[in-house]
Amino acid sequence: MAAASSAAAAAASPGGGAGDPPVAEAATATATATARTAACPCPTENLSVIHAFDGESFERWYINQEPRKRHLSDAHELVSQFYNMKESTSNIAGVQQYWEQQRYLRKKIWLETWLRREIQALTRDENVEAIVYHIHGVIGSFMKRLEMEHKSRTISPEKMREEFRRLVSDAARPFLLGRTERFVTEVELFLVSNLNMEAYNKLRVQRFRESSSHLTREQDALPHDRSLEEHYLYFVCNDTDCDEM
Repeated sequence: MAAASSAAAAAASPGGGAGDPPVAEAATATATATARTAACPCPTENLSVIHAFDGESFERWYINQEPRKRHLSDAHELVSQFYNMKESTSNIAGVQQYWEQQRYLRKKIWLETWLRREIQALTRDENVEAIVYHIHGVIGSFMKRLEMEHKSRTISPEKMREEFRRLVSDAARPFLLGRTERFVTEVELFLVSNLNMEAYNKLRVQRFRESSSHLTREQDALPHDRSLEEHYLYFVCNDTDCDEM
């Protein structure tokens, strides 16, 4: 028994036991093995990395994919630049009439297509179907409720508009961040216009021409062979005769 106790004590001592590693070395080896086998506690597989966040917009880099395959064109960059323009306040009367005269009951067949283009430009991502589905669904549900309640007029036009803007803002904010409120305004202006995509493109080009002096060029994002206005006109006037404006 004494011999066994002596052997155990020798093995536990820093230098004891021929061939046995010191306690410190054994601990280091154990930690190294643990580090090599440790797994990320997050159960979600990440497909992209968000970077260059400036409070309003961000860049997205896709893991194991070529970035240019998912990065939008210079033309989409101009749609994003459009949001740097001074906000238009020239159609206040039209906005008021839209809610007061129940023009929200009109069909909105172009809304989903328009939302897709705007959100692609603002998120700089082509794969926005889930976002479009969510925001378009929120708008559709709200408008459907108004259609069911419009005869009773239980809510004032001002309250309708306030609730509309709040719902769209809440739906879009997780994706559009600092540009959310401007996006809500643009959604409202598109609905008020009651125009198809081609006609609304012409209207927006006019707004662009009037406000292009307020824009700033993102030096690394756009080529310099044409002005901002020319790039935007090239995009929205594709298959559209903007010279007839």
